[in-house]
Amino acid sequence: MREAVIYPGEDGYWIAECPSLPGCISQGTSREDAIVNIREAIQGYISTLEQDELAVPLETF
Repeated sequence: MREAVIYPGEDGYWIAECPSLPGCISQGTSREDAIVNIREAIQGYISTLEQDELAVPLETF
């Protein structure tokens, strides 16, 4: 499980970022959509690192 920061954007969308994965950002039309989308982005990010045999950053709180 990774920490995600979710906040309203200026354009009416909700922004979601995963601080422990640099550049892992998503958005959604609602807070719930942003949560679903960041979960998918995190999974894709980690999957890509693993496929490329790169280290997955540890979760930090």
